[in-house]
Amino acid sequence: MPRLFSGLIAGLLFGLGLAISQMISQQKVLSFLDIFGKWDPTLLFVMGGAVAVTALLSRVVLRRPRPLFERKFYLPDSSAIDRPLVVGSALFGIGWGLGGFCPGPGFASLALGRIEPWVFVATLVIGSQACKWLSSKPSAQHAGARDDQSAL
Repeated sequence: MPRLFSGLIAGLLFGLGLAISQMISQQKVLSFLDIFGKWDPTLLFVMGGAVAVTALLSRVVLRRPRPLFERKFYLPDSSAIDRPLVVGSALFGIGWGLGGFCPGPGFASLALGRIEPWVFVATLVIGSQACKWLSSKPSAQHAGARDDQSAL
């Protein structure tokens, strides 16, 4: 229960920060991404603040033997820049630029009562499920190898 409660508090705090910084405003985000038009650089302060807090506090938190409500820290075990990372980043950026939402602000925007965040979140869920489905299907090359092995 403490783990769920801490997650709820963190999510509410994150959503409040997104709302105060106006990151849940599609127009604000699209203006930030429009670097060759009417560029609005104010979201740089939001990102800069997030990077500064993360840089400072992650060092403090990771000195602990374990998180407060987990048995261990779950950290990436690879820092490789591979094809899935590059393709996923490009798709994320394209979606962000087209829709004006990324996942956090998209979910926080559901409270605004507009249809756009609901469409965004629905397509985010569909896209995530499609990715899981596609990545769990064996490729034709691996399927053929498995068929050959089963004949032995």
